[in-house]
Amino acid sequence: MKSRLLMFVLLSFAICTNAQQFTTHKEAKDPVPVSARSAKAWSNVGKLSAQWVSADSLYSRSEVPFKSATDVCRIEGWRGERVAAQLLLWTGEGVDRVSCSVDEFSSSHSKLDASIATARFVRYTIADKGGYDCRCERGPKHETILVPDMLDTLNFFNMDAKSVRPVWLTVKIPDNAQPGVYKSAIVIKAKGAKKIVLPLEMEVINQTLPAYDNWSYHLDLWQHPSAVARIMNIDMWSDEHFEALKQQMRPLAEAGQKVITTTLNRDPWGSQTFDDYEDMIIWTKKRDGGWKFDYTVFDRYVETMMQIGIKKQINCYSMLPWNNRLNWYEEKNNAFVVKSISPKSKQYEEMWGAFLQDFVEHLRGKGWLEITNIATDERSPEEMDIVIGIINKYAPELGFAMADNHASYRRISNVRDCSVAQRQLYLTQDEINERRAKGYVTTFYVCCSTYFPNNFTYSQPWESELLSWHAISKDYDGQLRWAYNSWPARPEYDSRWRTMASGDTYQVYSCGRSTMRFERLIDGIEAYEKIKILRKMYAHTPEALEPLESLLDKMAQMRLTDTNLPWHRMMHEATEMLNNISKNLAK
Repeated sequence: MKSRLLMFVLLSFAICTNAQQFTTHKEAKDPVPVSARSAKAWSNVGKLSAQWVSADSLYSRSEVPFKSATDVCRIEGWRGERVAAQLLLWTGEGVDRVSCSVDEFSSSHSKLDASIATARFVRYTIADKGGYDCRCERGPKHETILVPDMLDTLNFFNMDAKSVRPVWLTVKIPDNAQPGVYKSAIVIKAKGAKKIVLPLEMEVINQTLPAYDNWSYHLDLWQHPSAVARIMNIDMWSDEHFEALKQQMRPLAEAGQKVITTTLNRDPWGSQTFDDYEDMIIWTKKRDGGWKFDYTVFDRYVETMMQIGIKKQINCYSMLPWNNRLNWYEEKNNAFVVKSISPKSKQYEEMWGAFLQDFVEHLRGKGWLEITNIATDERSPEEMDIVIGIINKYAPELGFAMADNHASYRRISNVRDCSVAQRQLYLTQDEINERRAKGYVTTFYVCCSTYFPNNFTYSQPWESELLSWHAISKDYDGQLRWAYNSWPARPEYDSRWRTMASGDTYQVYSCGRSTMRFERLIDGIEAYEKIKILRKMYAHTPEALEPLESLLDKMAQMRLTDTNLPWHRMMHEATEMLNNISKNLAK
């Protein structure tokens, strides 16, 4: 087993270092039996077929697709925006060296280079069929399924007989594109098969979306450096590791991420993930009983993230590690010590008091004090009061950040960054306005406890976009989620981890490979930004936005987790309104 896992890691590294290399991994068998309809229909499927389908849905690898009503795919967006589409390939006989390329985009007065578009093969992974009770043991409650998720970087793909392969198309509209309707096509070729051409039309709207580093949306997806080292089979905190981290985190920066996730002590989440979080700061208890702290790794990680554009905020986890477990090195015994220390104890205050005073001086010297927060994750009000008391006593200059499911933000004055559990709490508009007036950030989060909408591997892709429509309708500044890349053992093969919902622990794959759900998350952020821009640009004519604002108000009054409500239809209605208003205001 160990040798097979190592081979998988090496295979992943090959893909990562050379996207042109035709190297891949073997996907799992589909655990769901083929329907009687498809078993019969496959005998009538030839070498290769293709059609456009909705980018909102997941499609089976084993079921023959129903015929689509879409002959020409039509997409639209602002200059600077990323727009997406999805197509399906399927073969009855099996076919090798399948490739998908995109033609030049041409309008009556302008052309856009084909390089603005990228077609990526979508890969399948094992998941659970979701349910409201997502924290249950594997088994009858959670049917095992196979779902499409990862967007691979291969230029060619071999398809087995009687199989379906989604392809995800992303078009980055240039900032200088002339408005208008452009025609293009995606061209599918394969060894021994007839070429297939699927027409594509794209309308460029005469509005411009700023670059991601100017977005206001407060995106906070927690990073996990240790997982990168393990999956890439490289030494922790080595030069190679930091280079791999740049590649892995760059797509996060380009999604508008605002927060650097750092750790104050080893593994503050108490082994909830496949990989423990290795130390960023080494605590040493000296022979004389005093303390010293080595920030070498912490500094390099923060600097690395800032180099790729993530630099608004540093959140430090945690003065309340899960299980209250702390790790330090003792000079007297020449050994590391791991011990659970109660926040109520005198030792706890002595240790954290010494650290906080030293940490503040270090941050001040680096010029990071004003953007650094001590952060906690879903801890009790009693524990929070203890921590806040210690911070106010030893390091009042530091800010505070929390993922809060106890309404603690109502009792604590210096919560610079507060994210409330979407399923449990809603801040009032007055509270959001009051926090915003202080320069504080207010977001919401979803995790395993929220079945819908969410970003699991079994979630429909459009749910990820809906989360940002929720943010704009409720006037949140953005959203938080654990985690960006806390991978299970072999995420490309199996997205499940313990009793958590499938894919709950990660949104992308190794080597910076994206997913449909991550791409749709970005779509939602772009919609958020567009609405903010239009509100500012056309404040003198608010009636132009009235239909959209009315729909957003309606969405804000509805219970987001109610799957019986027409969220899918309403989101598409809101998107259509947004684009039509953008066109009308640009005339």
